[in-house]
Amino acid sequence: MAITKQDIESELSYAYLHAVASHAGFACEVSGRLSDKQGIDARLGVYEVFPNGILTDFSIQVQLKATVKTPTISNGRIFFGKLSIDQYDDLRSTSLESQRILVVLFLPEAPEEWLRCTEQELSLKRCAYWTSLRGAPPSTNPVSQTVYLPVGNILSASALRDIAS
Repeated sequence: MAITKQDIESELSYAYLHAVASHAGFACEVSGRLSDKQGIDARLGVYEVFPNGILTDFSIQVQLKATVKTPTISNGRIFFGKLSIDQYDDLRSTSLESQRILVVLFLPEAPEEWLRCTEQELSLKRCAYWTSLRGAPPSTNPVSQTVYLPVGNILSASALRDIAS
């Protein structure tokens, strides 16, 4: 059975997260089936002391999304789309010990442009953006919630280190 285009997009979002987390010095592991039902696709393990930090061993939980939609940017925000109310409520919860972030990988529309592999480089086109919805207000829509990502929140190694500190 061949995997679908959406499966490939999803796998590339995991590859992006894993590469960025590794570059930041964090462990990255794909969550199991039970965690996936709770909106956690991956966990980043952080095992160091940050300046002004208290914790030395903690995790950041990540919900991953991938899309080939061209990002719509307005007022410094990127329109991502809608999350189900369950996903939105999981991400906005303040009762969780671990930080949870939403990471969205925007890929070119044409699959042949997604990845380039040569002797000199391995490159993935476009980038992922992140946001924390912790403490966001409840949705007034009982089905879904529109989500925007700050245009400056490109998921990079330095961004992950900032999130952790």
